[in-house]
Amino acid sequence: MVEIKTPEQIAKMREAGLVVAAVHAATREAAVPGATTRDLDEVSRKVLAEHGAKSNFLGYGGFPATICTSVNEVVVHGIPDEKTVLKDGDIISIDAGAIVHGWHGDAAYTAFVGTGHAPELIELSRVTEESMWAGLAAMKLGNRLVDISKAIESYIRRQPRPATGKYGIIEDYGGHGIGSEMHMDPHLLNYVTRKRGKGPKLVPGFCLAIEPMVSLGTAQTDVLEDNWTVVTTDGTWSSHWEHSVALTEEGPLVLTAVDGGKAKLAEYGVTAAPDPLG
Repeated sequence: MVEIKTPEQIAKMREAGLVVAAVHAATREAAVPGATTRDLDEVSRKVLAEHGAKSNFLGYGGFPATICTSVNEVVVHGIPDEKTVLKDGDIISIDAGAIVHGWHGDAAYTAFVGTGHAPELIELSRVTEESMWAGLAAMKLGNRLVDISKAIESYIRRQPRPATGKYGIIEDYGGHGIGSEMHMDPHLLNYVTRKRGKGPKLVPGFCLAIEPMVSLGTAQTDVLEDNWTVVTTDGTWSSHWEHSVALTEEGPLVLTAVDGGKAKLAEYGVTAAPDPLG
């Protein structure tokens, strides 16, 4: 069953989304050479406390931190620790969440540590981020869940192949419903498969976390012995981008984007819904 939200509930999710945006801004600034991933988690904890928000990551299935810090070949669910020291040239995907008034926000981004990154890494992040926005732009009244998957995959497939390897759309992980819980139905694939069908129709109050994950090689992953850290099987580096979005009568509202998604959605010819918080 898909949880359909009222406008009042969406407004509360917007509050949680803005806290996630604040965590993103603070951790992005702190993701510099010499910082440990534990340092970034401490930054996240401070921001959550300042906003009176709770972490929806900490304790989830036993997860020990408030953010996931996935460096280089780590796709998702990297655990912050003191041993992982960021180096010049690394990339890191930071996934963060927050709970406000019982409602959840969840979003991720890929950051470049230091300088000197290979052009294919910069393009990998761009392609992943833009595929996310293509999916967000497909969050339209009357569309079905598969239309979002199709938009994400189509964008990636249209891009020129990287100088080395190819774009692998990670198969075992994807987006999800979000609201009174962090992970809810429906599961959202980042590619189309006939076995999944068209999925539910998108109606006002439908909320999703849309999160493509793309590598410079394989679509396959392994989970390390900690039972959390997900890595590419071929060691190629990957990118992860995510936003939470609500569909309203007036269009999509990107809950975890500071401007509600207004600027980026406009590039896709979509008008973002008005911000309920003004």
